[in-house]
Amino acid sequence: MSSWEDRRIIVTGGAGFLGSYVVEKLKGRGCGNIFIPYIKNYDLTKEINVIKLYEDFPCDMVIHLAAEVGGIGANRENPGRFYYNNLVMGAMLMEYARQSKIDKFVAIGTICAYPKFTPVPFKEEDLWNGYPEETNAPYGLAKKMMLVQSQAYRAQYGFNSVFLLPLNLYGPRDNFNLKTSHVIPALIKKFLEAVEKGRNEVVVWGTGRPTRGFLYVEDAAEGILLAAEKYNKTEPVNLGSDLEISIKDLTELIGRLAGFKGKIKWDTIKPDGQPRRRLDTSRAEKEFGFKAKMDFEEGLKRTIEWYKKVKKKEL
Repeated sequence: MSSWEDRRIIVTGGAGFLGSYVVEKLKGRGCGNIFIPYIKNYDLTKEINVIKLYEDFPCDMVIHLAAEVGGIGANRENPGRFYYNNLVMGAMLMEYARQSKIDKFVAIGTICAYPKFTPVPFKEEDLWNGYPEETNAPYGLAKKMMLVQSQAYRAQYGFNSVFLLPLNLYGPRDNFNLKTSHVIPALIKKFLEAVEKGRNEVVVWGTGRPTRGFLYVEDAAEGILLAAEKYNKTEPVNLGSDLEISIKDLTELIGRLAGFKGKIKWDTIKPDGQPRRRLDTSRAEKEFGFKAKMDFEEGLKRTIEWYKKVKKKEL
């Protein structure tokens, strides 16, 4: 793909956390024809709205970021909803994109699709070698069905779709609602509130032993657009960084950066989630030249400062 300037792009989830960065980067590349289907007008779990979307905005490419997603707690409370809504949204968007003869469909999956005990670092070839971690399996499997659909449609119809597996994202504009947020924004919010209110203890879920990798949201957006520009193959691709950090070390790091000097209490009754997560990112670098750039501690500092500014505006 030589230029974005004449392209017409639909970005589902374009008003969300990751989507807002993807849209900004599209505009920075000269793309002026971007359509974001807001849920109030296009509930994409309903077939009639998917059909309407493609009628209202004939396009060259779909970047499908929209998802019903949350942390461990949200996944435990909504396994049926997360499974169904993500499954039907992806399936219908890709099917009607095919029928509309759209040039390319970029599907964004999740590393929750990997088996619970995947050898570390996670390689794309291991994606089917076991069942995902139980608390997020319905969500992970629903998203993984887009890979099956993508490969089947390429084989039968020659439809150009690609499937990307981003690592846990973090950065400014993340979701800081404790009921639905992921680990980094949840910890940032807990520690900053503890500092603000003079609390000397913060309670954190689990044992702290599991490990996670993280990808700064701007890096993720760049990786998605590089794949959109350069990658046209059937194999799934990890998008991530080389980082692997324990939840205990992550918690202590965020506490320090937030200025918290009290005690961290581990609620070991709560689930840990998957034991380890770190991605092999060599395929993304080889196929379309993607490598994460943001230093992890610097990315955390930027996220904390952004959240502090938002909180000030709310007061």
